[in-house]
Amino acid sequence: VLLAESGGGLVQPGGSLRLSCAASGGTFSIGRMGWYRQTPGNQRELVATITTDSSMTDYGGFVKGRFIISRDNAKNTLYLQMNNLKPADTAVYYCQARIRVAVTFSDYWGQGTQVTVSS
Repeated sequence: VLLAESGGGLVQPGGSLRLSCAASGGTFSIGRMGWYRQTPGNQRELVATITTDSSMTDYGGFVKGRFIISRDNAKNTLYLQMNNLKPADTAVYYCQARIRVAVTFSDYWGQGTQVTVSS
């Protein structure tokens, strides 16, 4: 199973980006999914998570209503709509998913997508 992120790039402060993460490869089912981010020299931190049925979401304290996590289970795809971006949001953003293949549950990670917020 592979997770592939897309949608990162360079944006000005106050701008918006939408990240996507598509899961592919074989037969699997996806549970909770999330977005994390990391800057050089720092630990990876939680951005947002979402349950399988999208009934519950959780956000990092720094989000403050600016980001929205969502998913499309029919497309095995996770999204992160990021609005009012700030320079402090500059980081590599990673997709994470709890995936069941046969009877085994494992955490999968994408390769990351760079988000740079700068004027």
